[in-house]
Amino acid sequence: MNTSELAWFKSSYSGGDGDDCVEVALAWHKSSYSSSGDGDCVEVAPTPTTIHVRDSK
Repeated sequence: MNTSELAWFKSSYSGGDGDDCVEVALAWHKSSYSSSGDGDCVEVAPTPTTIHVRDSK
């Protein structure tokens, strides 16, 4: 997997002052159940033990 395909997020366990920043990455994919427009969008990100789902309207 290419790292440019990943969405990076700052973890809630990271420090607030910018030090000790922990970042996590998931490869989000638009679900086939999402509408074709820019409106309702459901995205999934499979990992080895779970499947993450988000509503990214």
